[in-house]
Amino acid sequence: MTELHAFMIEAAAEAARVARGAGGDPARLSAPTPCGEWDTRTLLNHWILYTSHGLEHRALRTPLPEELTARDFTAAPDWAGAYAEQLDRAVAAWAAPEVWEGELDLGHEKMPAAEVASMIVKELAVHGWDVAHATGQEYRCGAGLGAFVLEVVDRYAEVYRRYEGFAAPVTLPDPAAATAFERALALSGRTPAR
Repeated sequence: MTELHAFMIEAAAEAARVARGAGGDPARLSAPTPCGEWDTRTLLNHWILYTSHGLEHRALRTPLPEELTARDFTAAPDWAGAYAEQLDRAVAAWAAPEVWEGELDLGHEKMPAAEVASMIVKELAVHGWDVAHATGQEYRCGAGLGAFVLEVVDRYAEVYRRYEGFAAPVTLPDPAAATAFERALALSGRTPAR
């Protein structure tokens, strides 16, 4: 739990940095992304909803309000600042040891709380890279977080593919030279840029 919470803190901090770098230019919101037909606005709204509001609501064991699922977060003047603040609240909600105990009801199934948190950390990082890539930024990922994301992607790749969350895996030109995070990106159907 302690290590996973540390990865959550790291991924959230990088997400906030990337979001701040993506904000400011409304023209960027219609730019294409590595996520199929999603433009940057669609990607940002998905990322903000599930990795900050969703992350907090999972910790609190409360459903996401309909108002949030329908909101265009990018329409707010300082959406990146609001996202950073919501990320702080979400990460703080996972600081209590009891939050990691038991299972979370996902509607269609129940899953251990730590597994749900792992998948959201993966979303923070992988979609963080997507946003960075779409907005001309570098995504920074430590070796430990990269290895963790690779482990989660490897465990759930086929499930994500079944629901069209991941494309077919990408073959890296030199897998031995790739970082764990680059391997995770490739396994999720993305082409890491060097």
